[in-house]
Amino acid sequence: MTPTQEAITAVWQHESVRLVAGLARMTRDLDLAEDLAQDALVAALEQWPGEGIPRNPGAWLMTIAKRRAIDAFRRDETLRRNVALLARTLEEEVMPELDAMVDHIEDDVLRLMFLTCHPALPEDSRTVLTLRLVGGLTTAEIARACFTKEATIGQRISRAKRTLADTGASFDLPTGADRGARLRDVMRTIYLVFNEGYTATAGPTWTRPELCLEGMRLARMLAAQAPGEPEVLALQALVELQGSRLPARADADGRPVLLEDQDRRRWDQLLLRRGLAALGRAERLAREGRPAGTYLLQAMIAACHARARRPEQTDWAEIARLYDVLAAVAPGPVVEINRAVAHGRAHGADAGLAILEPLERSGKLGASHLLPSVRGDLLERAGRRAEAAAAFRAAAALTRNADEQDLLRNRAGRVEAAAPRPTQG
Repeated sequence: MTPTQEAITAVWQHESVRLVAGLARMTRDLDLAEDLAQDALVAALEQWPGEGIPRNPGAWLMTIAKRRAIDAFRRDETLRRNVALLARTLEEEVMPELDAMVDHIEDDVLRLMFLTCHPALPEDSRTVLTLRLVGGLTTAEIARACFTKEATIGQRISRAKRTLADTGASFDLPTGADRGARLRDVMRTIYLVFNEGYTATAGPTWTRPELCLEGMRLARMLAAQAPGEPEVLALQALVELQGSRLPARADADGRPVLLEDQDRRRWDQLLLRRGLAALGRAERLAREGRPAGTYLLQAMIAACHARARRPEQTDWAEIARLYDVLAAVAPGPVVEINRAVAHGRAHGADAGLAILEPLERSGKLGASHLLPSVRGDLLERAGRRAEAAAAFRAAAALTRNADEQDLLRNRAGRVEAAAPRPTQG
């Protein structure tokens, strides 16, 4: 890949979601918005190698896409009478009727999230469509994040788009109770986008910082729109507290560094302060009787790590208690995985392994690497090194993230080397 092609790829990763979101607002057609964004990418691939990267590549892509949009509408007989008005709207880059709305949200990406979390869509379809359009994730990445087959995810995305088109879903922002009803799905999707950046499901690198930054930005914007909602503030706290660890999650050579091995002096102190401040506001609102839930519990867990200057100062007993509460109010396999880790640290490896046993029997995590990875860690702590090495190798075979594969194989090798050799009779 040439330097220019690499630059185009980087620009596309950074700008594609904003491009699709802006075009969807302007054209009120999701499929057309995606097609126009792709047309702009093709134009960049054709022109930038010879002309150079423009000073503002995002604006260049949007200009090309808007020109193609005008051409597309001019070709459409059913919209011929509206071409002049549409062209003026696209060129002005604002939608006056939207700007006049009381609940107007300035960011096109957040606006798109409220659209893709439309109540006409089933819950699982809202999530996958938002991850595809807003998170910029591939169908394969979404399938991994949702523990579902890739073909199933593709079908859900297609059906969701058709449903929005068939029901005539409004591209205007929801207001009042309607907007409040969609908040839960928007929050969940923001966290899924952040998580895909925090630990990428596939690819050559362990993290995708640009997705983490986008998740944090969206969480702050949502908190600004709903400052009286403790769960929204807790989501902001959660992603900022976890995001503060990003600088320490890889060594100088880019290799993954696990939480207990991180140099905590490298954690982003500004994000830590922001996250703890948002958590404090969420806790105060919850004490006043405002409804709070799982994000507040998860943010409280993240804060236990954030407040520990050294790994050995981590209050694992409190983390285990919080995970017990979380498992009671929002049971699920990923919660159980994390609960096993916490109990393994707080009460011994056997306590963690006992939590994993029913999860293994249920098969709920399917082909996820999470279960054998955590099992390997607990087995190593229990001194069962040969079993631990086998678990780490099994986990490495299941993940599609190259950095994580290396990490797990290295752990298997290290544990294997430390295992006692059988004596020869």
